[in-house]
Amino acid sequence: MTQTFTDLLYHTVFSTKERRPLLDDEIFPELTHVIGGILHDRNGCLLECNAMPEHIHLLAVFPPTIEVAKMVSEIKSLSSGWVHRRFGNSKPFAWQNGYSCFTVGAGDKIRVITYIRGQQEHHRVKTFEDEYLEFLQRAGKTYDPRYVFD
Repeated sequence: MTQTFTDLLYHTVFSTKERRPLLDDEIFPELTHVIGGILHDRNGCLLECNAMPEHIHLLAVFPPTIEVAKMVSEIKSLSSGWVHRRFGNSKPFAWQNGYSCFTVGAGDKIRVITYIRGQQEHHRVKTFEDEYLEFLQRAGKTYDPRYVFD
């Protein structure tokens, strides 16, 4: 085979530091374009993005040449830097240290996009903390509740 084909879909979730409600209507629309640009510049693609004031969900194609931890680190550090340049000290912005990133099969792509688009409705009845712990439990991840949230 002379060509390489990949379809590396990841549902990535992370929050603002201390879950501060910083992802408002002033930041989020532009932030989506910034994150999309970060992925595009690395041969990835942002398929869907939505946020609540204290956390963000991404469905993205990550490039096969960059490991997941490095890709998420670059998304977080470069987007945080953009917020600081764009808004200066008026927005005390930072992302949390950790993240969750789950693979998504092609057959689940539409379901995950729908889930991400429905964040505002979803969080009328469920907190971010409850949602996040459900993700970990569904994925079979063991965790120490003392260290899940910073």
